[in-house]
Amino acid sequence: MRHLLRLLQHTAPLGRVRARWLLEGLLAAGLGLGVPAALVLLLWTLSPFPDSGAGGALHVAADLWLLGHGADLVRPDTLTGAPAPVGLTPLLLAALPAWLLHRAVRTALVPDRYAHDWGVHPADGPRAALWVTGGYLLAAGVVVICARGGPLAVRPLDAAVQLPLFTLAVTLGAAWAVCGALPSAALPRWARRLPGARIAAAARASVAGLAATCGAGALLVAACLAVRAGAAQDAFGALGTDWSGRLSVLLLAGALAPNAAVWGAAYALGPGFTLGAGSAVGPLAVRGDPAVPGFPLLAALPSGTPGNPLLWGVLAAVPLAGALVTAWFVARSRAADEGVAATALVGLGTACGTGVGLGVLAAWAGGPLGTRALAEFGPEPWLTGLAAAVWTAVLVPPFALLLRAARVSGLNARLVRMVRRPREAADAKAWHRTDARLSRWAALRRTSGVLVPELPDAGDTAGTADPGNRRTARAVPNPARPTDDPDRR
Repeated sequence: MRHLLRLLQHTAPLGRVRARWLLEGLLAAGLGLGVPAALVLLLWTLSPFPDSGAGGALHVAADLWLLGHGADLVRPDTLTGAPAPVGLTPLLLAALPAWLLHRAVRTALVPDRYAHDWGVHPADGPRAALWVTGGYLLAAGVVVICARGGPLAVRPLDAAVQLPLFTLAVTLGAAWAVCGALPSAALPRWARRLPGARIAAAARASVAGLAATCGAGALLVAACLAVRAGAAQDAFGALGTDWSGRLSVLLLAGALAPNAAVWGAAYALGPGFTLGAGSAVGPLAVRGDPAVPGFPLLAALPSGTPGNPLLWGVLAAVPLAGALVTAWFVARSRAADEGVAATALVGLGTACGTGVGLGVLAAWAGGPLGTRALAEFGPEPWLTGLAAAVWTAVLVPPFALLLRAARVSGLNARLVRMVRRPREAADAKAWHRTDARLSRWAALRRTSGVLVPELPDAGDTAGTADPGNRRTARAVPNPARPTDDPDRR
């Protein structure tokens, strides 16, 4: 495949090879499907009692690949006879195709990153994104046809909606990241009047703050799991009785770890999440009787509201971390150089980006796992996004203004000097000590021979020193002063 792409690159002008862009999408789809297929085949090989052959294992791999794109699956064979939906997407499964699509667009636009003329015209970005999307969807259509039927089947109509949305969103975002900006002719009139620099600064700060909020949520979940490590270990041992089962549970827990981070962030922000059967788990109240399956990650669920002020402080650290990171990026952006009003406006604009981003992640991190009690599982998207927007709008503008004032007034540089000054002063004092000077002089005398005289002892004075030594010292020429050599006059 790579040899064919190189051949097309050398035989046609760069940026006009539509077939190469199409093949990049096909290659991204093949690589994304190969990773779950390899893992499922490995587990099928290690399983002592497999339920089906290699064809069934590949069918499960195709279902997992489609589930990673947001397509819902259906279990037709249930105890009640009604088909049960499976719509909870492991976010780690979605990260792999997103990275492969981003890589495909970047390779399509910039085949050789080390070339001296690697600049890309902004008009080529949307075109490459559409052609890569077309190649990717061709392979995805074949996978959808093969994944119909079986114990776990995909909904064709749902896949027809989710797959194009996911692919277009990733490829267009990758094209914007590579090209830097879309052509003005491709934008409507109202979009051309918007301040592009401020919107880009707000978008970058929102992404950074979103990552910080989810990271703080992951730390919160990890701390809860450490406190309840015994319950998590019991659930892990109950689900995996042999090595293949334990490996399967471990891989599933790893794939759902980003979901747990989003759940932790939603809990710390206030809305919380639901575990089915009309239940709600939040920091303010725990309502209903949640139907909790026996899974290691669910051992971190709180049993009630935080009754300790220290626990409330730990929960407040999650939105504070996201707000501080967002404010840091806002204060360091070019919009902050335009003045206080521009900084405040960009800080308020990050509330929209953070709210939309966390709402989308909350929608992807939850979903149905069955019917009745497990029909709703995860955080509520619009409540989570609204809470994130409110926290950001309240905290980010004042933090951004404070950080900007510290940067403009030079307070940051003064603080750095205050922190580094004691260490430098201590080093300078040690450099000028008597024993340090004597050590340096002795080392210099050993390397230079008789050119450097020997220092007298500390108890000797100018009047009691040996006259012979003084004569010797005077007899030694000083290399720093000119000599009496007539040739050098």
